[in-house]
Amino acid sequence: MEPSFPRHIRLTSHPGDGGPDKVPLHWGAANAAARGPVVASPAEPRHRNAIGSHSGSYAVYRALAVATHALASRHRPDLTDTAPAALIGPQPQWADPAKIVSLDPYGHLVGEVFAEQIRAGIDARPTIAVTRARINLPEIAARLGRGGIMPDGTIVLDSGEIAVTKAAIDPVWHLPGLAARFGVAELDLRRTLFEETGGMFPELVTRPDLEIFLPPIGGTTVYLFGDVARLADPNTPIACRVHDECNGSDVFGSDICTCRPYLVHGVEVCVKTAQHGGVGIVVYNRKEGRALGEVTKFLVYNARKRQEGGDRADTYFHRTECVAGVQDMRFQELMPDVFHWLGIRRIDRWVSMSNIKREALLAQGITVAEQVPIPEGLVPPDAQVEIAAKKAAGYFAPAGVPSAAELRLTKGRSFDT
Repeated sequence: MEPSFPRHIRLTSHPGDGGPDKVPLHWGAANAAARGPVVASPAEPRHRNAIGSHSGSYAVYRALAVATHALASRHRPDLTDTAPAALIGPQPQWADPAKIVSLDPYGHLVGEVFAEQIRAGIDARPTIAVTRARINLPEIAARLGRGGIMPDGTIVLDSGEIAVTKAAIDPVWHLPGLAARFGVAELDLRRTLFEETGGMFPELVTRPDLEIFLPPIGGTTVYLFGDVARLADPNTPIACRVHDECNGSDVFGSDICTCRPYLVHGVEVCVKTAQHGGVGIVVYNRKEGRALGEVTKFLVYNARKRQEGGDRADTYFHRTECVAGVQDMRFQELMPDVFHWLGIRRIDRWVSMSNIKREALLAQGITVAEQVPIPEGLVPPDAQVEIAAKKAAGYFAPAGVPSAAELRLTKGRSFDT
């Protein structure tokens, strides 16, 4: 088939200041007007002030849609009636370039605060969307009859559905801030990102004037329980569960880990907090298999259950390292950014065993009053290995860490493909 696109290709990797048409952007400025919009649209390359493309990992599907003529390459979104369903911000943390380095705090307000630039032809696009919804978890509905959660007609309906405000967040990385957060040189960060992605983004190493990078990775969904307006009140009780994606458990109920039980428990704590005048927050990050990916995760499952002696807590993390070379790539140092976006400085009930996550919050000046472990009765039989291994590794364990003998115990059913 003959090519139908012009043969002239405009490279975006030429060094320099990007020319006079590049939209100014000053990360961490005092307000939106001084900050400027993030512009990464392929429709007007001359305006771009960011590396990468909108929509994170879905950007490739957009390219495929253009290649197959399902989508016009110069299409611009019509933002009519897309404004946030609840007001979030501005917060003082938005004007501190060290507080938020992995998302655009104005990402949900693009159509409002950058309306003038959009009318002038700048293709600024939202990277955050805020809407209202209802969620329905069978475990929560089952507890209505047992008095664990009572319907109130506002947060929990008689049907068992839960009313929430939810926000979808695409990653927007400020490279100088990201490098400072991790304590590495920005030049080293840029070069490594360029090399380890197969040279996908040459601007990382040729365009130091472009400080913003929209990486092709999954984003975050935030579920808010209760009156979002109360977030601005420092006296509002806050409950929170930060949950990193585990599709097998979260969606399909696999019992090899505690992910869905802990997620549901977090929702329950958030609902009860909201019903008592507070706000509950569930932060759901797309970081499957500790950000090692689902393929690696399943390979580790095979290795754990086929090893001599079967699945054991004392080799839980070691088997992951054998396959992936590292135990974890979630980089919780970036996790507090979403709390800075919400304006939160204190969490009253932190529904997590992870001390790594808690330490990341404390490092960013967010205090944690109470850490809440998963109740023992919610741990599936096959997940005892995971819980024992995490407790031994330093996760929050009010009842103490397992003994050496307990760590060597084999748990779970036999496994063979």
